[in-house]
Amino acid sequence: MQILTLFIVALVALEHIGIAGLEMFAKPEVQANAFDMPVEFVKDSHAKVALANQGIYNGLFGVLMLLMILFFTGAVLRTILILMLLYIIGVAIYGAFTATRKILFLQGLPALIALILVAIFYK
Repeated sequence: MQILTLFIVALVALEHIGIAGLEMFAKPEVQANAFDMPVEFVKDSHAKVALANQGIYNGLFGVLMLLMILFFTGAVLRTILILMLLYIIGVAIYGAFTATRKILFLQGLPALIALILVAIFYK
């Protein structure tokens, strides 16, 4: 079960890398659809910079999660993963209140599932 748990956590990390790709490189129409924003807003140069900045955070956070899985084991990895997944859940809750509720389901729910698996099965 530990391998499956780490696989699920890795999927959460890959999701964040994918979100970073959307935020940084996708066409404005795709970004507007993905993030429930008006196309005109997404095309604004300030919004592009903000999305790219947010993309860097999401991408590096995903990479960091993958690196933690590779370099740590046992109780240390369990603690790191719990903290990182709690962070994602917190950000998803904030995003649900300030941006769009689908963030809660698309980012928060996978992180919550991974958190439950880590808490139960990763020792």
